[in-house]
Amino acid sequence: MAIQVQNVTKLFGNQKALSNVSFSVPKGQVVGFLGPNGAGKSTMMKIITGFIQPSTGNVTVNGIPISNADREYRNNIGYMPENNPLYTEMFVKEYLSFVAKVYRLGKFGHKRVKDLIELTGIGREQNKKIGELSRGYRQRVGLAQALLNRPSVLILDEPTSGLDPNQIVEIRKIISDVGREKTVLLSTHIMQEVEAICSRVIILNQGKIVAEGKTSEVMHYGNTEQQAVSVEVTEPVTVELFKKIAGVNEVISNSNNGCSWILKSKGNSDIRPAIFNFCAQNNITLITLSQKSIQMEEVFHTLTQVQE
Repeated sequence: MAIQVQNVTKLFGNQKALSNVSFSVPKGQVVGFLGPNGAGKSTMMKIITGFIQPSTGNVTVNGIPISNADREYRNNIGYMPENNPLYTEMFVKEYLSFVAKVYRLGKFGHKRVKDLIELTGIGREQNKKIGELSRGYRQRVGLAQALLNRPSVLILDEPTSGLDPNQIVEIRKIISDVGREKTVLLSTHIMQEVEAICSRVIILNQGKIVAEGKTSEVMHYGNTEQQAVSVEVTEPVTVELFKKIAGVNEVISNSNNGCSWILKSKGNSDIRPAIFNFCAQNNITLITLSQKSIQMEEVFHTLTQVQE
């Protein structure tokens, strides 16, 4: 495993930020690390990167224990924290060259900086001061810095926070490209981002793991007891009418014109045939009848409300 976390607890005074957390991240995967504010995500990431030590428990990266958090351990990791601290008075290329010297890359540093400037798309900005860059380009510089030492594990804490839609797409593409060769642990509040680029998901709530597994598997957590069906008809109908359909438990309006609805079942059985037959018997013309796909946002909301 690229990252192995075993029974990690972290206390800040009397406050328990993490409680007996265990998970593993396989090599060569992009893993979404999710949770509401205060769940302990950033604390866990700081522990994995060696910035802080756990109160109890063990962490290894590529088999090297965090207790040995020296150059050997840290050389395996690239880290981009949430606030992405950069030297804003330095020029982009100057800053990356400076970091390359800190990593003691020697004669390979110049080529590495050049390659990462191309990879992250900051070529036209490389001679600008970092303080003059947009937030999107600052994030690119942060990514380039995190990749300078050729880490096998990349830890990204909210890399697309505060970016506009175009910038988000661009940063996602870079992460996806990097994820083909490296293990990436990605913290984000953007659920579409998880669905788009993560092969696995870990959800943390109140310092504890509430879900872990392949993204497709986690999408079904907390959603096995009910089916949701999207229904669109040509003429307005009422809630009371649709509630007469056998197996329908909840009716939710999806528009103001009375023609678009979400119908939820009492169990996990397929209610579409009953809806179709009911509409045919009552001269209701259907335009759309489709099972509503589960969204990561719904799963996240369900799982992070359980322990409140």
